[in-house]
Amino acid sequence: MAQDLPPEGGYEPVQYKRNLPARGFRPSYYLFAMAAIMTYGMYKYGKGTRERNELAREKIWSRIYLVPMLQAEEDRDLIRRIWADKAREKELLGTDIKIYNSDRWVSDLFDEHK
Repeated sequence: MAQDLPPEGGYEPVQYKRNLPARGFRPSYYLFAMAAIMTYGMYKYGKGTRERNELAREKIWSRIYLVPMLQAEEDRDLIRRIWADKAREKELLGTDIKIYNSDRWVSDLFDEHK
C-alpha cells in the first residue's frame, strides 16, 4: 500500500485566527468625542457660574437699595406706636404729663439695640 503524501503544492493554510470585523470606531474618535463633550460641559458650567454670581450681586444691590425704604417704614411705625402710646396715656391720665421729668427723647422700644 502506498503511503499518503501531501497534495502537490502543499495543504491550504489552516485558519486559526478569527476573522471578525472590528466593532465601533477607532479609540481616537472616542477620545476626541469625550474631549468635545467635556469641553462643552465646562463651557456651560462656566456660564452657569457667571450667571449665579450675577444674580447674587443683583440680590445684594437690591437689598442695599431697599434699606432706606425699609428704615423709613420702620421709623414711621415707631412714631405711630409712640403717638398711640401717648394718646393712651392721655386717655388714662387725662393730661399729657412728663413721667420722667426730662425733655430728652429716649426710644421706647426694647428691641431697637439688636
